[in-house]
Amino acid sequence: MQLIPHQSSKWSMIGMASIFLFSAILRFWQLGRFNTLVFDEVYYAKFANNYLTQTEFFNAHPPLSQYIIAIGIWIGSHLPFGQEIVNNETGSILASWSYRWLNALTGSFIPLVVGAIAYQLTHRWSYGLVAALLIALDGLFLVESRYALNNIYLVMFGLLAHLYLIIALKKSQLKQKKWLTLSGIFFGASVAIKWNGLGFLLGIYLLWILAWIIEFFAPKKKLEYTSPWENLTQLNLIQLILNLFVIPIITYSLLWIPHIILNPKYGFFEMQRQIFSYHQRIGSGADTHPYCAQWFTWPLMIRPVAYFYRNTGLLDKPDLSLLPPLYSDIGYPKLNPLIFDVHAMGNPILWWFSIWAILLLILILFNRVWHWEKNRQARHRKIKLKQTIRFPHPSEMWLLLYLVINWLSNFIPWSRVSRCTFLYHYMVALVFAILGFSWLIDRWLNSLEIRLRIMGVIIIFIVLLAFIFWMPVYLGLPLSPENWQLRMWFRSWI
Repeated sequence: MQLIPHQSSKWSMIGMASIFLFSAILRFWQLGRFNTLVFDEVYYAKFANNYLTQTEFFNAHPPLSQYIIAIGIWIGSHLPFGQEIVNNETGSILASWSYRWLNALTGSFIPLVVGAIAYQLTHRWSYGLVAALLIALDGLFLVESRYALNNIYLVMFGLLAHLYLIIALKKSQLKQKKWLTLSGIFFGASVAIKWNGLGFLLGIYLLWILAWIIEFFAPKKKLEYTSPWENLTQLNLIQLILNLFVIPIITYSLLWIPHIILNPKYGFFEMQRQIFSYHQRIGSGADTHPYCAQWFTWPLMIRPVAYFYRNTGLLDKPDLSLLPPLYSDIGYPKLNPLIFDVHAMGNPILWWFSIWAILLLILILFNRVWHWEKNRQARHRKIKLKQTIRFPHPSEMWLLLYLVINWLSNFIPWSRVSRCTFLYHYMVALVFAILGFSWLIDRWLNSLEIRLRIMGVIIIFIVLLAFIFWMPVYLGLPLSPENWQLRMWFRSWI
């Protein structure tokens, strides 16, 4: 399939800036609208405030996200605005937006980082724009960005680590040292948010092993453009261990120092054992938590999580102080109930297309390997084949390997986890599934065939409409019971 030549970088940068502005507006709009602790803010916002008040506590996750939220609280509490509506649920009197704004800012940049990764992998601005736009149109990333939770930092630091590694692989050996170091630091930072940040590293380790295997069995030919992942064999074992093992461990260890100083009961190694034991003790199933979701159900989004829910018709005296001033000031007649629901669910259309796309990429890879083996045997037997498989281009094959291996690395290991898991644990793998879906759309949009270009535009339009349709349950907008039920397509979503 022939593609249209590259686009202007000037217009592409304007497009990226527009996507960032769109993401930031949605994340900052009425950020403090629910004046309470939403879902796991009861842990992370409280723990962050504990650092500021020097209060000892136990945390079942590494501390970096709480440091960041604490910085946001300190800055937000010293600003001369936004202090009108406060609560004391963290242990101190704080405005709810003060412990949320840094998450919102970080989440606003994630589409840009995803777009940058897509561009660095292919040198196609259109691919970067499509990937950035689709991430910006996902509901789960929007919800996670609007509250003092930790998953948004896990994703951001892991993606930055990948981005800097890609840049390093495109540099000469003399210039790549600083980029490799930065990559290693951010890998360590991702793990210092949650241990499942190790999935980002696992994908790179597997790619490095695969690169050496391919180098041994099928030495690469000189091409006009090669994927940076073909250059993984430039990293010898010492470089790999130093930058992608030692530096992440040092980063992870150093980030524990402030926590251990405040909480001297457990040393560093004992703290790791305590965290592991804590998660081992957590059960699974609805008895443990009503929103537990088994790992294999995540891509189909079978069981989202309700982060906040208020039905004003169910209570004689609803707690209006939790709701936005615009609504709490006017009250609610008993005969006209409204539902405020923040549902941690993705964009269903985007998720279902993305799982289809990643499975298609796996089939493409299997097909390419099968034909490669068939061609190899034919050459060995000196048999001339009638047809040579040319799609995709070798550099794009590395892109597909990168996406598939990282999707698997951040998804399949969850099959060994026995504790209760939630839909948001799929967020890292989702990024690579969306990148795969974006690659297909980009090829359609840049095809010389008009029908494929139309199909690409229609699919993006459908994803946008789905995002708008479910936006009320991402932002917690007031809905009548009928309109709320209209958005709950399956009983398992409730």
